[in-house]
Amino acid sequence: MPLTPTETRELLARLGHVPKRFLGQNFLVDGNIVRKSLELGAVQPGDLVVEIGPGLGTLTSALLAAGAEVWAVEKDGTLETHLAATLAPRYPEQLHLCRGDALERPLAGLPAERAAAGFKLIANLPYAISTPWMDAVLSASLLPVQMVLMLQQEAAARYTARPGTKDFSAISIFLQSAFAAAPGHRVAAACFYPRPEVDSRLLPLTQQARPFLFPARTKAFIRGCFQQRRKQIAALLRGRISPDAAAEWLAVLDAAGLGPRSRPEDVPVALWRELRVV
Repeated sequence: MPLTPTETRELLARLGHVPKRFLGQNFLVDGNIVRKSLELGAVQPGDLVVEIGPGLGTLTSALLAAGAEVWAVEKDGTLETHLAATLAPRYPEQLHLCRGDALERPLAGLPAERAAAGFKLIANLPYAISTPWMDAVLSASLLPVQMVLMLQQEAAARYTARPGTKDFSAISIFLQSAFAAAPGHRVAAACFYPRPEVDSRLLPLTQQARPFLFPARTKAFIRGCFQQRRKQIAALLRGRISPDAAAEWLAVLDAAGLGPRSRPEDVPVALWRELRVV
């Protein structure tokens, strides 16, 4: 069972640890949400699971008890030391814990030869790294077959945003080209200690049958477009890609009923996949 808020405070006090806001250290204290995470991830004995920021080990313990083999990366030295002293000896064959930055180790050090057999990613994701971390995952050579992510509402809105909305962005395009998102579940701020200022969402993501990954140059161009999202497409294309590639993509947009005056947020995900940046 997860620690209660009181037990969490007491454990943190024994560790001499003050939760770090910049690391998104809001610890889950609701057992129903932990169980829901495993349910949405359909966690089975023997599953390979990557976890980002295991913290005090609440979700980690549940994954290990369910028989999963867990690869976890924790940036905070105090918390990593605590997990290495408590959980690691209990599950020496199942838990692979490393200290590091999730942006540098987005898959927690899971070896490629193991990842090739298929793995899942289940994590309470720190808000501050949600976009760059997801971008790193989508740049990896192997993708998880399934993800269940605890995200602040704002990040979940960007991941699942539809064209024509203010939340639609480059990460919406990159993620939705590779994964399909279910509606997920709202998670109240009271489910965490310390209590965050906003609610969260538990978001399940399943790899598409044919995931599409954008080349690095195309990703950089799309990011640039959304940094100037009020500009028209014709202006954004001018001088940034070859005239032939620009004309080709404008023809694709025109056939879809979108003209050169359209803005980046107007263009559906499928049409962005037709863009060639040369």
